[in-house]
Amino acid sequence: MARAALDDTDRMNIRVKPEVKARLMRAAALRHTDLTSFVTQTALREAEAVIAEADVVKTSGRDFARILQLLDNPPKPNARLRAAAAVLPKDL
Repeated sequence: MARAALDDTDRMNIRVKPEVKARLMRAAALRHTDLTSFVTQTALREAEAVIAEADVVKTSGRDFARILQLLDNPPKPNARLRAAAAVLPKDL
């Protein structure tokens, strides 16, 4: 049976080469924290950055004004849009 992506355990195991572990341990010591906290905090910061990058769309001021204008005054559907809509599944 396949393992669920998320379960109710508080443990996560990873394998790293000894030299990687040594560097992580040194970095944790320099931050005056334990290895688990160091790795968790660092990974969580990176995860938040990746998620934020995926969730935010950056545009220029000119493009943002154009987007707002199109939202307020959408163009009438053209033949290509009507054809694309016609092939969509009906249950969407």
